[in-house]
Parts: sequence; C-alpha cells; structure tokens
Amino acid sequence: MLVKRKPTAAGRGTGMFGSVAAAAPMDRRAFLKRSGLAAGGLAAAGAVSSMSMVGKAEAGPTTPGVEITRKKSICTHCSVGCTVTAEVQNGVWVGQEPSWDSPINNGTHCAKGAAVRELVHGDRRLKYPMKLVDGQWTRLSWEKAIDEIGAKLLEIREKSSPESVFWLGSAKFSNEGAYLFRKMAAFWGTNTVDHQARICHSTTVAGVANTWGYGAMTNSYNDIHNSKAILIIGGNPAEAHPVSLQHVLRGKEINKAHLIVVDPRFTRTAAHATEYVRLRPGTDIPLVWGMLWHIFENGWEDKSYIEQRVHGMDKIRAEVKKWTPQEVERVTGVPGDQVRKVAEIMAKNRPSTLIWCMGITQHTVGTANVRALSILQLALGNIGVAGGGANIFRGHCNVQGATDFGLDVTSLPAYYGLTEGAWKHWSRVWGVDYEWMKGRFVSQKFMEAKGIPTTRWFDAVLAKPEDIEQPSPVKAMMVFGHGGNTVTRMPEMRKGLEALDLLVVADPHPTTFASVSGRKNGTYLLPICTQFEADGSRTASNRSIQWGDRVVEPIFESKNDYDVMYALAMRLGFGAEMFKRIKVVNGQPDPEDILREINYGSLSTGYSGQSPERLRLHMEHQADFDRTTLKASSGPCAGEYYGLPWPCWGTAELKHPGTHILYDTSKHVMEGGGTFRARFGVEKDGANLLAEGSWSKGSEIEDGYPEFTYGMLKKLGWHTDLTEAERTVIEKIGGANPDGVSWATDLSTGIIRVALRHGCSPFGNAKARAVAWNLPDPVPVHREPIYTSRRDLVEQYPTLDDRRDFRVAHLGKSLQAKDVTKDFPIILTSGRLVEYEGGGEETRSNKWLAELQQEMFVEVNTQDAARLGVKDGAQVWVHGPEGNSRARMKALVTDRVGPGVAFMPFHFAGFWEGESQRSAYPPGTDPIVLGESVNALTTYGYDPVTYMQETKCTLCRIVAA
Repeated sequence: MLVKRKPTAAGRGTGMFGSVAAAAPMDRRAFLKRSGLAAGGLAAAGAVSSMSMVGKAEAGPTTPGVEITRKKSICTHCSVGCTVTAEVQNGVWVGQEPSWDSPINNGTHCAKGAAVRELVHGDRRLKYPMKLVDGQWTRLSWEKAIDEIGAKLLEIREKSSPESVFWLGSAKFSNEGAYLFRKMAAFWGTNTVDHQARICHSTTVAGVANTWGYGAMTNSYNDIHNSKAILIIGGNPAEAHPVSLQHVLRGKEINKAHLIVVDPRFTRTAAHATEYVRLRPGTDIPLVWGMLWHIFENGWEDKSYIEQRVHGMDKIRAEVKKWTPQEVERVTGVPGDQVRKVAEIMAKNRPSTLIWCMGITQHTVGTANVRALSILQLALGNIGVAGGGANIFRGHCNVQGATDFGLDVTSLPAYYGLTEGAWKHWSRVWGVDYEWMKGRFVSQKFMEAKGIPTTRWFDAVLAKPEDIEQPSPVKAMMVFGHGGNTVTRMPEMRKGLEALDLLVVADPHPTTFASVSGRKNGTYLLPICTQFEADGSRTASNRSIQWGDRVVEPIFESKNDYDVMYALAMRLGFGAEMFKRIKVVNGQPDPEDILREINYGSLSTGYSGQSPERLRLHMEHQADFDRTTLKASSGPCAGEYYGLPWPCWGTAELKHPGTHILYDTSKHVMEGGGTFRARFGVEKDGANLLAEGSWSKGSEIEDGYPEFTYGMLKKLGWHTDLTEAERTVIEKIGGANPDGVSWATDLSTGIIRVALRHGCSPFGNAKARAVAWNLPDPVPVHREPIYTSRRDLVEQYPTLDDRRDFRVAHLGKSLQAKDVTKDFPIILTSGRLVEYEGGGEETRSNKWLAELQQEMFVEVNTQDAARLGVKDGAQVWVHGPEGNSRARMKALVTDRVGPGVAFMPFHFAGFWEGESQRSAYPPGTDPIVLGESVNALTTYGYDPVTYMQETKCTLCRIVAA
C-alpha cells in the first residue's frame, strides 16, 4: 500500500514516531524531519548528517579523474536473483546499475533492489559489538565479546548439554556461510539448527521432495515465457518478487497465455489476471481437488504420462470423486462454474505452469497443499516440460541455498538426512573421525534425532524438563541474520526470550530480538556486514548459483559471517578440526575454499560441478545466455545453463551444463536432462515404483531403474569404466561392503561419471508418487484450520489428533474443539508489501523505502467496516484469540479483502500493544518506521510434517480505537 500524498486532517496513529499520536501521511521533507533523519533527530546523535539527506535518491558524488571500478553482486532481498552492478570509487559505493546483461533481471530492479546501496552507507547499522548490562547497551571489543560468549556457551554445555543451545541461521547467508553455520552446529553437537525456510517453504521442500525427488522449483522464472496458461495460487509476485512478474507477463503476452490468480485478497498480481478466483483462506485442497474432479470427469488428464511416470493416481481419483462442484463451493466459496473454467483452461492450454508461495505453505496442511498442487501438475503431464513445472517462488535471497546446505533440523548439508551413513559421509568430507564426531553429541540417539524447529524454540525454553525430549530445556540462542517478529505466538516468544540465559544476535541490524522483550542482561549484539561486503555465492529460486563479489570492505567494525564463525569455533575449542580442510589467512576463511569443500561433499544434489571459477565465468559473461532457455550459445560458457542450476553433476572438469528443467526426459543427462528420482525403493505393496516405458534421451537403460551403486555397476558390467583411482576410493569407503557404496557417497564421483556416460541419471528413474505413504496423510485431504470460522465443517474435516514430534508436544483437535468464533468472527491473513522484506528491520531502516510505506495497517472489508463502525484511516484495535493479544494500527477500508476477512502485512515491529519500543534499541539503530507485528496476534497451529506455522488463517476481532 502506498500512502496517499494529499493533505488530510491530523489523526491518531501507531506509526513510526514513537507515540500513539502520529501524523497523517506526509511529504518527503516532513517525513525525513519527523523520522529523525534531519537535524535534531539521529543527526544529533552523530548517526547521519543533517538535511543533506533530503532529496532524490540518486548515486553519491564522484571524484573527477579517479577510477571507478564496477563490481557485480546479487541483490540481498528476494529469491529472484537480480544482479546488482556497483560503481566503486575510493572504496565507496557511489553508483549502481541494474545489470542489463543479467538474464534474470534484464536491467530492472524493484524498489528494494534499487535501494540496496543504502545498506552499506549504514545510517541505522550496528557499528560495533554491544552488550546489555542492567538494561543499558554498552560497547565492547570483538575479542571480549567472543571470549564472553564462548565462555557462557561452554558453561551451558557443561551444566546442561549441547542440546541446550538453539542455533538460528539465515537465508541471508551466502551458500558458504549457510554451510559453515550447519557445520558449526554439528561440531558443537546438536541438530537444533534452523533458519527462515522453516516458516516460509519447509512444507514446499517436504511436499515436492516426497512427490518426485527434490525440494525445489522444477523450472525457472525465465521458462514461464513458454507457458500457455499460468496459475498463481497463494502468491503475490507483483509485490513479493516484483522482477519475476516481467517473466510472467512475457509469457502472458508472447503466448497470449491465460493468467489465473487464486487468492483470498485481490492483490496487485490479481490486477493482471485474466481470471481472478477468491477463495476462503485455508481451502486450497478442496479447490485443487475440485479442478481435478472436472479433469478426470472429462478425460483431460495425460493418461500415458500417468501410466509411465506416476504411482498411485487411482487413490487420488477416489479422494477427488468426493469433491463435487457443490461440495467445493460449500467449502471454498468458489462458484462451481468458475472451478470448471479454471480446470479447463489449465488442461486445454498446455504446457501450463503452476506458481505458489507462502499462501500455500503457511498452513497446518501446508505439506498436503503442496502435494495436491504437485499431483495436479502430474495429472496434466506438466512436470519435466518447458513451459510447465512447479514454479515455487522462494522468499529471501538465499533461502534455497541455505536450505540446500542443511540449515534444517532434519538434515545435514545437501539433504543427506541424519542417519549414521549420512554422518559418516560428512565426517569423511570434513576429514574427522566419525567416533570423534559422535562424541560431540549427548549420544548417537541425539546425533540422529531431529532438532527443535524455529517455530517452537520458545516452547523448548519454557518447557518443564519432563515435557521436552532432551536432557534439558533450551538455555541459549545464537541468532545469525534472522528477525524476531517472524514467528507466530509472539507473546509466548517474548516470555521465551526473557527466560534465556544467553541471547546472541549477529546481524547488520539489532533486529526485533534486541528490543521486543524485557531482557536486562545476557544479550550480545555482533555487527555482521551485509553480503555486499563479503564474497560468496547464492542460489536463486530456480537453482541457479551466482557469485557475488565484495563491493566494499565491511563498514564500521562489522565482520563477515565466515570470520565470526571461525573466531567463535576457535574459542569453543573445535576450530582447528572444523577448518582443517579450509584455507584460513589471518583469521579469515576463504569463501572459495569453502565452496570447494561444498563441491566435494554435496553429491546428492549435484552441487559438485559449480566451482568458484565456473561461477565467476558465468557472471563475467552474462550477456551470452539466452533470456528464455538460460543457455549460452557462444563464448566460453557455450552449452551451459546460466548459474549451473543444480544438479550439475560430477566435478567441474566434467563440464556438466547444469539442469534448467528438472525431470526432463527429452534431453540427455549430459545436456541437462533427467528423470524422477528413485528415492523410495523399487516396489510398494506389489506395485512397481520405477518408470515404465519412459527414460531420458540417450539412456542405455530403456526403462525404469533404481539409483546407482557400485554393485549395480557390476551387474551392468559398467564397473570397468571406473578408473583405478575411483575404485580405490569406493573400496575404501565401502570397507567390507563396497557394493553398497552409492552415487551420493562416492567421493571419487566415479559412479556418477559412469552413469552419465551411459545416459542414465545417477539417482535412478522412478515414478513420481501421488501417494506418499510415509506422511500423515498419504493422500492429501482437507482439514479445517484450528481457528476456523466454519464450525459447521469441523466434524467432517477435522484437524489431526494431538501428538508429539520434534521433541515437543503438538496440539490439534484439543485446540480446534474450542469455539471462539462469537468473540473472534473475522479471518485474519497476512502477507508481503513491495516496499519491505521479511521481518522488515533492514528495509524499514532504509530511508528510501521507509518513505514509501510509513505505517502499519489492517485491511478491512467495506461491509465489515460499516458494521463495526470503522472508518478508513482511523485507528483500530485488533484482538487475537490467544493470550488476550491485541495490536493497534490504522484501518484501510477496502474491497481487496472479502467480507469476513482482514489482511495485515508481516514486516512490522517496534510497537507492542500500542506502545513504542523505540527506546529499547541501541541509540541510532532503531528502524525509521515502527509498527505493530501481525504475529503478536497469530495463533497456534503447525503442519505435522515440518512444524510450519499457520499464518494465513486465524481469527480476530476488530474494534474502533
């Protein structure tokens, strides 16, 4: 929402200025003055200069005759992967271009991307390490900070256990930083290590990986140019991923493609739609099954594709049969004729692509939602084809890479899991003895057990010892690059913060963690530089990996993630082991060497072929890559796909081109082709799980086959293709059972090389699973939200029973049984704004972005507003159904939301129950714009597979203030 630029009467607000009495929207000069960016505000504290800030956002002054160096990096906001070309003079970032050569952003930026230069000018950055002492922020040296933090961690480890420390990482890490952080948690001795993916796309990863093999986007933003129908459900890329919309609209324009947008709210994306579908929040599965009802009834499915490449579709048909047009309309509110229309468009305009974001994932049925959408695309034969696919738009700039490298309580890097075999593999990669590594943990049981996810860390702090499945509750929290307002149930989260013995926040900004609670001692703030002040790679949503060069040196006393983790590991006593295979010079680990270790060990996802040299070459020759296929037709990268999207098999010397479209059987595996992954065996209940009559181009096995092992090579007679050196490595790894060494654990990469030579996918050729027997609901079924507005549907579509997982209790039916609809009749949902990112601390601290969106608000439907006596622009109290929660903000009365539904953005913090928390930030670091957090109102509810939180469907009450 852009605040209107027109004179209005003064009103009361809970905006950015630290008191309930806030002015109406204002012009630039008044905004800068009131926000403290003029003389007498932060300028008086020495944080910024005075009124020189007022004026057009433009490049800084340059010095004539002094060389300007241009450096390429990657935007640090969303996952599209836009290249930023920085102009640097005298070590200062003075200008910026949006990189015309980039095949991803094509010379464009969104508002956030255009404003990234401000990040390294540091108006609101942390400048030096700080410590909270009796409620006052005090400065200390890096050496003292690391020493005190290390001492306290070791004390907690000794008194409690290594399981008493929660390690919260970041989707803002580079790939190398994410990998190091997961490695650090392993060497510390815990799997309680997580990051933002838990609360954005953990259900996507679980859903698609359990369907066809890998937890990632199958195609790319660029490939949408080839689509003839585009369905966006639970996503608003016009605001969340603005540059991606150029690719969506190009598909719409080039192919006259239908653009269908499904959302409870009429968004900026919906404004571009040829068909807009408004549904009741939390009813995605009924809508998808309603579409499939028409597809199956009319025979529009791809029968041969299903027969050859899909397992279990008959059980889907049985469930879909229940979802008649009448039942779909009763549950979702979508007219039956419209459901048929959308189904017909998708079926008759193939290839058709399906795009989803957090409107699908952030539900108690998030994994099931993802599975339902995946099954829809399988029924239409849209997976593994150009213009089709499951185009999953991820959130932060490296949330894909950070997930890939194990910032996840269920896995080691590259999705190896936590089994003994996985630990032995990574111990070999790291050059440490497996028994030594096991000794870092409480026991082998905990070494192989899932940790506590970020959605439940505060429950693990507040739990009684007998209620948590580990030696003791969580006592300390290490936060690197993560906001504190991003989890639901914030009143409970605040209690958890206050109960910690130690809280460490390592970030360019203090974040909400530093201000939201009543902590007085035991909090440390470590100034970490941005990714523009460090070298490293990041993985875009489409799996392309891009190398970002350091633009400028870290400003103030900030340090990069690598250096801080190295210093901390040395203080904790395992630094020498952790970095034994990584080059470190003067206490600074080499990010290129970290990537080489990643390449060495990350065979399961094909992160092995993207060497630093190859990635740098791609950045240098971006102009050679096609804007649709992402393939270079000339130059030193000819034949390769931009960013070498994983899997990029084998070593860099093998020159695999990367994989633009996953599971594409029309191409040879050495040209980016592939099959569905054989992850789940070869047979289930007598049914064949391998592909039948389908294989990738050039495969010497013309049928389905299991994943490759040394033993399988022997049976095929292909083991003779291995070199002597490769056989030696395989036999050393296998010991008494070399035949059991698989393609994913063969550090020689010989098994992969030989499989590719014979035209085969190393991971096998299987059917995708329409039925996932290892999940709570093998066939996705509709379950009403815990806080549902439709009590009449609870008996027929109940949530799951109460249970335990991830070491803590998980409530379901016992909560859903409580009817709160009389006091809380309005559905509350949440989402993004174009101006801000994530928890918003970074972007709300950027003056150019802060000017665009100055206040927190709630969208209220016009009918509801009339009934409640709520006026547009007036202040309201929004109450949540748990813990007497409430928040005060401006009302935006609009028909963007339907009757009975309210919407709030999730980027705000700094106010709590109407009171400003500006004074709780260290002086000069408070964000320009403050506001109430929607997650102060959101409620209990977690996906059973990943513990994803429910943020898209709870209940509230709105009252005029």
